[in-house]
Formats: sequence, structure tokens, C-alpha cells
Amino acid sequence: MKNGQKQSGKCVIFSAPSGAGKTTIVRALLDRREDLAFSISACSREPRVNEIHGKDYYFLGIEGFKEKIEANAFIEWEEVYKDHFYGTLKAEVDRLWAENKVVVFDVDVYGGINLKKYFGDDALSIFIQPPSIEVLEQRLRDRKTETEDKIKTRMKKAGEELSKLQNFDTSVVNKDLELTIQEVENLVKEYIK
Repeated sequence: MKNGQKQSGKCVIFSAPSGAGKTTIVRALLDRREDLAFSISACSREPRVNEIHGKDYYFLGIEGFKEKIEANAFIEWEEVYKDHFYGTLKAEVDRLWAENKVVVFDVDVYGGINLKKYFGDDALSIFIQPPSIEVLEQRLRDRKTETEDKIKTRMKKAGEELSKLQNFDTSVVNKDLELTIQEVENLVKEYIK
């Protein structure tokens, strides 16, 4: 991607509505496979409790994020909610490919669609589905990190995101976490071959 040229390498893109379990699945997969490396997304929001800059996200702040947009530093970015920007830095993917890793993305649904468009056949896009919209809402409530307004906003967005399922190479319903992790690992293993 330096000088406008895309380097070669493979990617696996995970997307899901918030609360579907995608981050838990991605972490388990990364623990099991040394050939994979996590692409740390950039965001404009403040870190949550226990989140670390450069590990969970690159926390850029709103102004810092907008500067990176101006500098064309992103493969893709989106304003997910008002003044809440998320994106994938070109330099992050370059870094991981230089280490001969398969890059793993944990992104929202629209980020996943944009990444798949960008990488094409160099990426496997996997949509993680909740067993039901009711289970999704309960998972968000069980986190105890969201206000009632945020839960309502996320549930509305989840309905929109679930309608984008056909934009992904495959989907997996996360009903039983261990079985889901195994199914996803098999998909990734097959793709990397």
C-alpha cells in the first residue's frame, strides 16, 4: 500500500452487530493461531476502562482522526455515530504483512463491507450473527457498560447491520461460543491454505 500500491497478503474480516460476540471469537482465534495478527483499529473516542492505546485501539481523538483522514492514512473509515469515528490505518496493515502475518480485522459491518471491497479475494469476510435480536439485546444489557439510550441506538443499528449479511463471504450464528470458535477456525484454516 506504499505509494498507492497494495502489498500482497491475506486478511480475515470479522463483522457483527455490537454484542454478537465477535471480539470474543477473534481473541480466541488469535490465541489458537500464531500465523494470525490483529489489526488494531483507530478511533476518535476515549478509551473505556481497561482499554490500552496501541493494543485495543489507536485512540486518536476527533481532531487527530480528522487529520489522518486529510492525510489519506486510512484504508477505510466511518463515522459510526456522531463524532465517533473508526477506521483502519494503512500503516497497521503494512506492519503486519511485513511480519508475514494474516491480518485479522474486528470491525463494524460497514467497515467490513468496505474492507472486503478494498481487498477483494485477498480477504475472507465473516459475519457473526446473534442467535436472535432478543439475545443480542440481553448481551448488551449484561455488559453493563451502556446507557439505556446507547442500547436503543445499538439495537436500531443492529437491525440495519443484519440486513447487510449478503455482503459477506460467509456467516456464522454464535449460539454456542465454543462451537462457533471451532467453526470459524475451520473456515480460516481452509481460506489460508
